[in-house]
This record gives sequence, structure tokens and C-alpha cells, in this order.
Amino acid sequence: MIDAGKRSVLGVLVNIIDYDAAVQKIEAAILNRSALSVSALAVHGVMTGVLDREQRYRLNQFDLITPDGQPVRWALNLLHHAGLHNRVYGPDLALKVCQLAERKGYSLYLYGSSAPVLAQLQANLRQQLPNLQIVGAEPSRFRQLTPDGKGALIERIKQSQADIVFVGLGCPRQEVWAYEFRDALQKPILAVGAAFDFLAGNKPQAPSWMQRYGLEWLFRLVYEPRRLWRRYLLLNPAYLALLALQKLGLHRFDTQGTQPLSDLLYG
Repeated sequence: MIDAGKRSVLGVLVNIIDYDAAVQKIEAAILNRSALSVSALAVHGVMTGVLDREQRYRLNQFDLITPDGQPVRWALNLLHHAGLHNRVYGPDLALKVCQLAERKGYSLYLYGSSAPVLAQLQANLRQQLPNLQIVGAEPSRFRQLTPDGKGALIERIKQSQADIVFVGLGCPRQEVWAYEFRDALQKPILAVGAAFDFLAGNKPQAPSWMQRYGLEWLFRLVYEPRRLWRRYLLLNPAYLALLALQKLGLHRFDTQGTQPLSDLLYG
């Protein structure tokens, strides 16, 4: 089991951690009834923190950020001699938490995506894990919540008595949501990104060999070029260039960021 704390990747603090330790942290928060904000960041997620000081602040307040993408794992190894042999991939972490929940009787609340995706996700999870308790599932309204709407959503999640919340709003909205709802919910919130679509079977995952060699971005770019070309063709080279600056000591990346003055209330 590996859990060596957080290290800076371009100013974003990422945990040197493996699956076992990540799942253990999540279960500890369930048992202690304490808040735990969790995200798994690939290059795009890290770059949202590089380019937006408020988002960097939010990310660096997270309790657990795992290296979702191979380039983020490689960065931890290159910059901090982390010795990580595997990434902690968001969809796989989500599935491991579901397996834990079925085994131990913990319950889930699913928030985000669309009603058809949530319906298929629940069907697939219940087929794989028949005893999994899903006590709530609510699609995104794809609009900003009002303060009253936020309060009502918090109350619905609390009334469900869910032990764990999965939020799938896409990066960076889901990380903003987890940051803004963390203290009110006082339970693990996992920003699981594409896990809803992948586990629902709505979108294909890259072959394992492409994932292993850090080429998942290429698979997703070919599958969704119009939506993702800016993300991968602009941000990936920028990430590599900035990583070289950090490795060579030519630039110091600030981890402080700027505290947001108001909630964005994504819903």
C-alpha cells in the first residue's frame, strides 16, 4: 500500500497513492462520518488548475486527488521520485468503491449526467453488484443552481442517508461542485468524471494497452474530435512544456491559488 502525501505537479497538489490506500481513505471517512472530497485528475484536470487560480485553490483544498492519467503519474515519478507503478484511474476507483459498498453495505447517491445515462448506469451496476444500495440518482439540470436550489439538493442527499456521493458533471464543474458541497454534506464526494458514461456503457474505453502507454487521450480524441481537440492538442503540449520548466527548476509553480469569493453553483 502506498500513501506518501501530496506533491506539486505544476502547482496542483496530487497524492502519491495507490488504489488500496485511496479506498481505505474513503472507507475511513464513511466510518467517521466526515467530509472527504476526492477527484482523479488527468492532464486536463491539472491544467484547469494551472490556468485558473481560483480552480487551483479549489483543487488544493481537496482531501484526495489521485493521478488519473499516466502523464500525471509519470510527473510524480519524474519530479518527486514517487515510485508509482500504476495510476489510480477514476472509473476503476469508482468501481472499487462500489464493490466495497456492496460488500460492507454502504449506500450511494449518484448526481450528474443525464437521466438515460443514470438509468443505464444503475442497471449495469446492479447486474454486476446485485446487493449494491443506490439510494438516490439525480441528473444534472445543466444550469446554475440558485442558493435555495443548492440547499434543497443538500437536503435531498441528506434525507437519502447515502454514505457516498458520486458526482459526474465533467471536469472542472464536478470538482467545483465537490468543493462547494463538501462541508455541507460531511461524507465522501467522488468527482468521477467519465466513469458514469464508461460504466453505463455509453462510451467506449481505450484498449488496455493504450491506457498503459498513456495514449487514452488519442483514443478519446478520435472518438470525439469536435469536443476534445482543443483539450488534447493544445493542453497536452503545454503540460509537457511546463513540466520541463518545473523539472529544470526554471519556474516555481505557486500552490496557493486564489480563494473564490462566491459559489459557482453548478447543477
